[in-house]
Amino acid sequence: RCSIVDTWWQTETGGILISPLPGAISTKPGSATLPFFGIEPVLLSPEGKEITTIEGSGLLAIKGPWPSMARTIQGDHARFYETYLKEFKGYYLTGDGATRDSDGYYWLTGRVDDVMNVSGHRIGSAEIESALVSHPFCSEAAVVGYPHAVKGEGIFAYVILRDGYEVDEELVGELRNEVRRHIGAFATPDLILIAPGLPKTRSGKIMRRILRKVAANETEDLGDITTLADPSVVDALIKLRGELV
Repeated sequence: RCSIVDTWWQTETGGILISPLPGAISTKPGSATLPFFGIEPVLLSPEGKEITTIEGSGLLAIKGPWPSMARTIQGDHARFYETYLKEFKGYYLTGDGATRDSDGYYWLTGRVDDVMNVSGHRIGSAEIESALVSHPFCSEAAVVGYPHAVKGEGIFAYVILRDGYEVDEELVGELRNEVRRHIGAFATPDLILIAPGLPKTRSGKIMRRILRKVAANETEDLGDITTLADPSVVDALIKLRGELV
């Protein structure tokens, strides 16, 4: 009976920064809606210029400080400065992309480093994932880029099916069509791997670094996987990747 509320925040922000106020702000499924009191989000171009039109897309940044923001990384202040503050002076760069609609509502499109360049089209993995999970058989999806001989970068999708469903070529075709219907043909995954699970930390974060390595068949050095909740998932993904054309 509880309401589902989309919000946006990061560990480093110390609290929720974009969120609807219950009973006061109308929600839109998929949108974090409007900034909280005292928070000034902005959209920046790749050159760091503010996008001042109401509607727009760009890099999500926060203008000016706020009370709960992190001030450093213990023992490594240089890293904190380099990651969040150095690139565009006067802004906290979140590392997320976002779109602002005609009502001023913010829609998060995913991590900027999760944006793929496919045959000249820039597209965020979150957009494709949202299209995939709209299929009634799909429980969860994760999308990464991988080296492609023709397009430069291809789209690789990991899909987890709901209980009781099994993979077949017809289903894979339906998943591709779902993406075409929601986004367009240019966003169609080149490869779809029906996975038993995804490599997640104990806090539930997907380790996309590992997914990229597996997709690219670069599994010699996966780095530290001891933080994963279930490291055996990685071996299963590597085996299934080897079976894909």
